[in-house]
Amino acid sequence: MLEHVELFFKSIFIDNMVFAVFLGMCSYLAVSKKVATAVGLGAAVIFVLAVTVPMNWLLDKYLLQDGALVWLGPEYADYNLSFLSFILFIATIATMVQLVEIVVEKFSPSLYNSLGIFLPLIAVNCAILGGSLFMQAREIETFGLAFNYGVSSGIGWFLAILAIAAIREKIRYSNVPAPLRGLGITFIITGLMGIGFQSFGGMLTGGGEETEEANEQVNKVDQPEMVVPVKEVVVDKNEEIDEKVISYNDVNK
Repeated sequence: MLEHVELFFKSIFIDNMVFAVFLGMCSYLAVSKKVATAVGLGAAVIFVLAVTVPMNWLLDKYLLQDGALVWLGPEYADYNLSFLSFILFIATIATMVQLVEIVVEKFSPSLYNSLGIFLPLIAVNCAILGGSLFMQAREIETFGLAFNYGVSSGIGWFLAILAIAAIREKIRYSNVPAPLRGLGITFIITGLMGIGFQSFGGMLTGGGEETEEANEQVNKVDQPEMVVPVKEVVVDKNEEIDEKVISYNDVNK
């Protein structure tokens, strides 16, 4: 359970698709002029990621990995189809995007018209493919964790585009310098929000261990050093010198 919670919050805040790895920036910048449009596209991205990431996990687990075909028989244990990862992942994503496009056009024609070309372009949104590739690279162990990662990554992208859309609507009534109007101020705000999201980095990264190490270092500094008296050292050296002189005299005799 703790593993699911940690993955959920890290995917939303710390490893955010937009602010951490800058994926899906085209749609993020183009469809973030109105909150209503941003909400529609963000919900579509959440749905596509929630479906494609676990589906691609199944493909990777039982078809693409080295030895994944062993369930067909021992003679297939040496097969490695990982070179087909991109083709199968994109095919899965394109299929789900087509399904989303059909559903949105059927039940919300106004949202379909407002999203325009960017709805079918979800199929080539690098954030969608990035979710499946990151899932594969991180070697997520279970189907439940893969579903969790897909949903949380989609929520992170949704929060990013929703936040920038709300800010851009307010900026219209602000006195922005002429050279920064449009994408200029949008990039600046995106950078500031990225810094804000990265501040969550210490939330689940084991800050307690660093505190313990710091306390150990402080304790070492506070401990008094053992100082050897100078007199004892001198006496010891004189005794060694006397012993050497006596042994030398004995040899000469």
